[in-house]
Amino acid sequence: MKQSLVHKKIKPACMYCAHGQKSCDDSCILCVKKGIMQPDSHCRRFQYDPLKRVPQKKAQLPLFSAEDFSLE
Repeated sequence: MKQSLVHKKIKPACMYCAHGQKSCDDSCILCVKKGIMQPDSHCRRFQYDPLKRVPQKKAQLPLFSAEDFSLE
């Protein structure tokens, strides 16, 4: 069984498509198949490219002191 590269939480978007390329000002995507597209839109020719996706940053953990772990 072939596994999908697109996780269910990742919505299809032109910014992740193999056919699209960012414009100079990053306001739109230049698609080979459809022309100028919005980054958050997609078409039926969407093909996921995992190298174009920038993962979300991990949440910063708060800094704890020794007083936080004392029982007094």
